[in-house]
Amino acid sequence: MSTEPQQQEDPAPAGRTAGEAAGTSTGKAAGKTAAKTAGETRDIPAPAGIRHKGPLELRRKAAKVTMSDRTLLDTKGPGQFVHTDPWRVLRIQSEFVEGFGALADLGPAVSVFGSARTVPGSLNYELAVEVGRQLAEAGLAVITGGGPGSMEAANKGAVQGNGVSVGLGIELPFEQGMNQWVDLGINFRYFFARKTMFVKYAQGFIVLPGGLGTLDELFEAMVLVQTRKVTSFPIVLIGTAFWSPMLDWIQTTLVAEGMMSEEDLDLLQVVDDPALAVELVVEGAARHRNPNGSTTGNGSSPGAAGGTRG
Repeated sequence: MSTEPQQQEDPAPAGRTAGEAAGTSTGKAAGKTAAKTAGETRDIPAPAGIRHKGPLELRRKAAKVTMSDRTLLDTKGPGQFVHTDPWRVLRIQSEFVEGFGALADLGPAVSVFGSARTVPGSLNYELAVEVGRQLAEAGLAVITGGGPGSMEAANKGAVQGNGVSVGLGIELPFEQGMNQWVDLGINFRYFFARKTMFVKYAQGFIVLPGGLGTLDELFEAMVLVQTRKVTSFPIVLIGTAFWSPMLDWIQTTLVAEGMMSEEDLDLLQVVDDPALAVELVVEGAARHRNPNGSTTGNGSSPGAAGGTRG
């Protein structure tokens, strides 16, 4: 074993590898390659590292934030609201003001809902494209949640139909981001503010197959029409095979046990043809603009007169 003191090497500067600092040709080459690669990829954000928080777009370390909805709804202890919630009301107010201002001149529109997991090229994706296109050609703006899947498809169809394509995004722990077919996009922190925009500026719903978010929006629309919070508001489901089991359960369980009126099922219309779905909401939109005209159809059924049961 050598007893000679080993020479201390200078620490490797930033951007160099240990091999490069050691002076070997292999190490130098590897170090340069690594440094170059690091420099190149530094400017390319990882898709999972982007987060929208209201109007803000955050990347990398700045994206590690708590969702505003969660902060609002998670009460930490007695008296907590005295220090936080009154100020949060101003932020909530700003979301409503921003949404109202952005959509005030939108004109007649229909909200289209469906799964974010719908795969491009699938039957449901193509149905959503066709729905968006035909709505635009009928002179109606298309409003979606602004995300991927069926939302993206409906926005794409609206653009192809030379119409107005709107996306209402939401802050989520798994960031989706606004799809590329959105012309007018608004990002929200709070679900309830976003939901208000879906209903306030739409004159009907077209609902494609979807999961929990789609069901949430569907049943909220049903309650609003059933309680006459909105009038002449058509709700059209596309996909008989997908929706029939749910409708059967409503009929054999909720109606059978007296938890809702059978007439409430008239709030929904189920079709397979995108053209028919668009035709039904166009008729409903006309009634919405002229509530003193024809009163047949959704929003005026006997079931709409009573409150919800349950």
